[in-house]
Formats: sequence, structure tokens, C-alpha cells
Amino acid sequence: MPKKKASKAKQDIHYHKDGSIWAKGQSIDGVLTGYWEWFRTSGVIMRSGYFDDDVQVGDWTTYDKKGNVYKVTNMKASQPGSNQ
Repeated sequence: MPKKKASKAKQDIHYHKDGSIWAKGQSIDGVLTGYWEWFRTSGVIMRSGYFDDDVQVGDWTTYDKKGNVYKVTNMKASQPGSNQ
């Protein structure tokens, strides 16, 4: 049986209704992967962090309205049998 060819990550960009960038990052076959950023309509960064197979992992940073770091949240990998 032929092996399935591995898909490459593609750049994804999503937009607010006004045309400004809302989010950008990478996905593989529609599954979020790698570093992602979300933005306010003003263009100021709002949140950033990493995905591994559609799951938030590691440190996620939330920014205030001026783009300064407001807080950092560690997204721990869910353990087998947990409801996360």
C-alpha cells in the first residue's frame, strides 16, 4: 500500500471584517501548528503562542491595548485520561 505523502505547513491569515489582519500562523491540512498571533483591528498584537496538532502548548502571551505584555499563561499538555 502506498505511503501517504506528508503535508507541508501552509501560512494561514484570517481577517477582521474591516480587512485588517485578525490572526496569522501555520496549519497542516487545517490543523493549527507552530506559532500563531492574533491582532486587534488597530493592528496591535493581542495574543500569541504555539500550537501542536491543534492544541495550545507552552507559554501563551496576552498583550494590552498598547501591545505591552499583560500576562503569560503556560498551557500544559493534557494528561492521558484528563478532560482537557
